[in-house]
This record gives sequence, C-alpha cells and structure tokens, in this order.
Amino acid sequence: MKKERKKNLYQLAAWTWSWLATLAIASFGPKYIWDDHTVLTVLAVSVNFANGILMIIANRNFFNNLDELERKIHLESLALTLGLAVVVGLSYSLLDATNLIGYDAEISNLVLFIGVTYLFCVAVNTRRYS
Repeated sequence: MKKERKKNLYQLAAWTWSWLATLAIASFGPKYIWDDHTVLTVLAVSVNFANGILMIIANRNFFNNLDELERKIHLESLALTLGLAVVVGLSYSLLDATNLIGYDAEISNLVLFIGVTYLFCVAVNTRRYS
C-alpha cells in the first residue's frame, strides 16, 4: 500500500507541475512568445485545461489511497478551505466593487489564500488527530 501511495503522490506532483507550467505558458505566451496569436492562445489554454483535469484525477486517486484518518484530516481541511475561500473571496470582490480598497481584487491573491489556508488546516488537523 505504501508503494501505491508513493506512486500516486509522484503522479499528483507531476500533473500539478505540468498544469503550473502550461498555466505559465498560457498566461505569458501571448505577450512574450507568440505576440497575441489567437489560435496559439486557444491551444495553450486548451492544453492547460486538459492538464488541469488530469491533475484533478491524480488528486482523486491520491485521496482514494489514503486511510480513514488521513481522509478525515483532508476532508475537514478542504471543507474549511472551501468555506473560507467563498466568504473571503466574495468579501474581497465586494471590497473592490465598492472601491473600499485602492487596487483591483486579483484572483491570484485568492488562490494564494486558498493554498495557505489548506496547508494550515492540514497541519492543524494532523496535530489534532495524531
């Protein structure tokens, strides 16, 4: 079982890095590589989308290989992260829409918040249940 978990973890890491690389290409390619060529941009976004789907499948395979306690830890962490992401994300957007912040609300800030929140919740729940 440990060998299978390690394999799933490496596959998840590979698909995550692949998705990140294709996201960077789709984000910066139109400006720095192919000068806003529409077909290449659509292709890059499509490849990024496909990589994202494969990353989600790898993530599901990883979670399906966890034991009950690890699943509980991650499920609670994901539930808290989702709830906080919705509440904080909508509040952040509302602050921007009502001009209470002096800059535009960027999705990258919310993505960073989600990542940090999930890592924090996993760490706290691991300590709590171990």
